[in-house]
Amino acid sequence: MSGHSKWAQIKRQKGVNDARRGQLFTRLGREIIVAVREGGSGDPSANFRLRKAIDAARAANMPMDTIDRAIKRALGGGEGTQLEEITYEGYTPGGAAVLVYAMTDNRNRTAAEVRNVFNKNGGNLGENGCVDWIFEQRGVIEVELGGRDPDELSLELIDAGAEDVDPYTEGDETLVAYTMPSELDTVRAAIEERKLKITRAETSLIPKTTVELDEKASQQALRMIERLEELDDVQDVYTNADFNEAALSQA
Repeated sequence: MSGHSKWAQIKRQKGVNDARRGQLFTRLGREIIVAVREGGSGDPSANFRLRKAIDAARAANMPMDTIDRAIKRALGGGEGTQLEEITYEGYTPGGAAVLVYAMTDNRNRTAAEVRNVFNKNGGNLGENGCVDWIFEQRGVIEVELGGRDPDELSLELIDAGAEDVDPYTEGDETLVAYTMPSELDTVRAAIEERKLKITRAETSLIPKTTVELDEKASQQALRMIERLEELDDVQDVYTNADFNEAALSQA
């Protein structure tokens, strides 16, 4: 899964550019609004989804007053509170699964935009349920190596409660550990107690299996996913593609 893991790293690096364009803050704000609405509370201690949304926003350096405004807007039923959560499923060139998670106030507009990206980039938009079974929700914790031996750090993360750790590959600066979503906070706290530096801790959809793509298909799939992520209504894109290393180096 090295090609899949490296794609995830590229996505996080790309998030810096998203923040400069304001897209990342917009997406995080939408998640806060929906978390308040769905959880029925603006109190993060009583609303697990809101707590996670606030953690993600703070990790992206969103100002607290911006976070507070989003919560108050959701509680007041103002602009943006009519957002609807929708998922779209399909395939990349080369046949890897794609799951697109969107929030929108106009279902027809979003569906047309997503379909257009699939069609123009050699993908295939499928029916609901065609690929969502490939993914499972997991807690993801990324820990900085900091000069430590990767094997020893992996064991330490397992001792802290992680269920699994991605294998180390040459040049990696972090290790990625996985937990059950309900255990994310507990394991994160145990890792922090060991004075290890956590660079990311969140729940995410992780593929149970991957599809290896050659260089051409990888380039096409990466282009399609990038176009999907540029859509205003798209919150996130998940795939089980195992991308070709040469294609990733050009991403």
